Amino acid sequence: MAGEAVVPWEAAREAAWGLGVRCLAVVGHVELREAIGATLAADLIALVGVPAYDAAAMDGYAVAGRGPWLVRGRVLAGVTERPGDLRPGEAVEIATGAPVPGGTEAVVPYEAALTEEAGGPADDAIAGAAGGGAVTRVRGEIEPGRHVRRSGEDTEPGASVLAEGAVVTPVAVGLAASLGHDTLPVRRPKVGILVSGDEITDTGLPVPGQVRDAIGPMLPGLVAWAGGEAVGGGRVRDTFADMMSALRASADAGADVIAVCGASSKGPADHLRDALATLGATPVVDGVACRPGHPQLLAHLGEPSSPGPVIVGLPGNPNAALVAGVTLLVPLVAALAGRPGPDPVGGLPTRLPVEGEVRPHHRDTRLIAVRVADGTVARPVGHDRPGSLRGAAMADAFAVIPPGWRGPSARLVWLPM
Repeated sequence: MAGEAVVPWEAAREAAWGLGVRCLAVVGHVELREAIGATLAADLIALVGVPAYDAAAMDGYAVAGRGPWLVRGRVLAGVTERPGDLRPGEAVEIATGAPVPGGTEAVVPYEAALTEEAGGPADDAIAGAAGGGAVTRVRGEIEPGRHVRRSGEDTEPGASVLAEGAVVTPVAVGLAASLGHDTLPVRRPKVGILVSGDEITDTGLPVPGQVRDAIGPMLPGLVAWAGGEAVGGGRVRDTFADMMSALRASADAGADVIAVCGASSKGPADHLRDALATLGATPVVDGVACRPGHPQLLAHLGEPSSPGPVIVGLPGNPNAALVAGVTLLVPLVAALAGRPGPDPVGGLPTRLPVEGEVRPHHRDTRLIAVRVADGTVARPVGHDRPGSLRGAAMADAFAVIPPGWRGPSARLVWLPM
């Protein structure tokens, strides 16, 4: 893979987003619980109305006409047959959620109802029809339509309630269930994560010469935030053969994206570029003019007209890897997922004044960790070294500081919360 010219930060991010738009992840139909965090691949349509039938909104008495009303039965929630129609002057005792009989004008809640034992020839006839028991008369004030939820008054059958591209939240899953869905069509790109480096250890306290892996535990959450799913992957030793084998295994496992951590530089133990060249990968970005995170790359297998798995190379320093992640990986995955933009967090300010000491670089864009105060100003938190996640862990966002920046405002790239 021949080295490409280092690209500006903005252009690199746009390239990642554009490549993802070209390579939209396939649509999968998944059960509701499995859909949370994915992106709707089609509008969510109501298969039934809400409510699905005329229902009582309170416990009490469904009444017809003017009172007083003679109670001629009881209707509980869960009945599947519609009760018989009411005639004027009649009522049924009813539970919240139960279907109201035809002719119901309103529901009188228990607390607003006055009941008394009824008598007389007409009442006796009702008592006989009810099995010989006592007959109750109900009195109360009504407002037509009060405490009755009419079929489809909230949502009519066939209505579109969520647009394609919406993130499936727990609430959206509940809504889909209420509208009659058992599965949802979603896009959720699969991301294989490969962490390279013979010095990396996964558990315990590292001994001299070892480093705890901070990137591998961080990336699945970043991927999920962008609308993807971390699958497979694992550790890769610092050999060309191991890198080739890991890339092929991830591609064969159906990964849409392969994120390779710690082999994107050009040192003697960094074999990603040679492996991609051997596989005939098409380079898109090779080096980004930003700090930290300069040695990052973007390429894809397959033909330019029909790209295969996309490979994102991330630096081995954790903070540099995070910067590269929000530069290339997040917009790529968001686009593959069919989301409307490269930033998963919507509704937050995209630009704010930055207060505090900020030193722009003369050539590269700097991404500095900031806290956002009252939604009006961003303040640097420090601890921005490439190898430390301390600043980013305390931050709300990265402030994007281009070369020659003079303030006072800067673009914000928000971090997962």
